[in-house]
Amino acid sequence: MLIETTLSGVILGGMYALVALGLTLQYGVARIMNLSYGELLIAAAFAALWFSSGLMVNPLIGLLVVPPAAFAVSYVIYRVLLAPLVRRAANRDALEVDSILATFGLLFVIQGVMLAAFGGAYFSYSFLAVPVQIAGVTVAANRLLALVLALAIGLGLYLALTRTRLGTAVRAVAVDPTAAQLVAIDVRAVAAFAFALGGALTAAAGVLVSMFLTFNANLGVVFTLKALVVVIMGGVGNLLGALIAGLILGLVENYVAVLVDPGLTLAATYAIFLIVLLLRPQGILGRANR
Repeated sequence: MLIETTLSGVILGGMYALVALGLTLQYGVARIMNLSYGELLIAAAFAALWFSSGLMVNPLIGLLVVPPAAFAVSYVIYRVLLAPLVRRAANRDALEVDSILATFGLLFVIQGVMLAAFGGAYFSYSFLAVPVQIAGVTVAANRLLALVLALAIGLGLYLALTRTRLGTAVRAVAVDPTAAQLVAIDVRAVAAFAFALGGALTAAAGVLVSMFLTFNANLGVVFTLKALVVVIMGGVGNLLGALIAGLILGLVENYVAVLVDPGLTLAATYAIFLIVLLLRPQGILGRANR
C-alpha cells in the first residue's frame, strides 16, 4: 500500500507542478496575479473533450493545437486588457492589485461562456483507462502518460529558460526588471511573452488533466487556488521550487487520504502551506527580500 500511495502521490504532485508552471511565469515574470488562470485550464479541458468526443480523434492531438491557441489568446488578453494596467501602474505592487481586479472580472466572463456552452454538468471521456503494472503497483495508463508528458514539458521549459537567450531575458526580468532594462531587455515585450507562454502551459495542463479527471465549468477556481499555493510555497518565479512544492502537496494529500481520512486532504494542504510560510516566507527556493 505504501508504494502504491507514494506513486499515486508523485503522479498527483507532478500534475500540480505542471498546473502551477504557467502561473509561475505569469506572476513571477509579468507580475500578473491571474485569477482567471483555472478557467483557461478548464477551457482547454473542454477543448480536449471536443477533440475526443466531437471529432473522434486522439486527445493528444490537442497538445499540438490547444496550447498554441491559448498562447495567442493569452497574448491578446495581455495586450488588450493588461498592458494598459502595466503602463499606468506606479510600481509592481500596484500592478498586482490592478491585475487581481481585472482578471477577477475575466474569470466570470470565461466561466459564463463555458456555462452557456456546456452548462453545469460534469464531463469526462475515456482515454487509455487501462491498468498498468509498475513494480507490482497498478496505475491507470492515462495518469502515467500524463505524468510523463508533464515531466517532459517541465524539462523542456527548464532547458529553454536556462539555455537560450530569450530564456535568460525572461529570468532577468523575473529577478529585477529595472536592471534588465539597463542591459537593453525590452521588459514589456518579455512580460507579454511570459504571460502568453504561461497561458500555453496552462492549456497543456488542462489537456492532460482532462484525460483522467471529471470536470465542469465551475471547477476553475480549484485549480487557481492549487496553483497559487504551489507557486507561493515553491518561491515566486522559481520553476524548481514549483516542482518541489507540487510533489510535496501531492504526496501529503495522497498519504492523508489513504492513511487518515479523505475529508482532511484540504486541511492538510493548507496546513503544509502555512508551515512553509511561517518557516520560509519567501518560499522553499525563493529569495529573501533585502
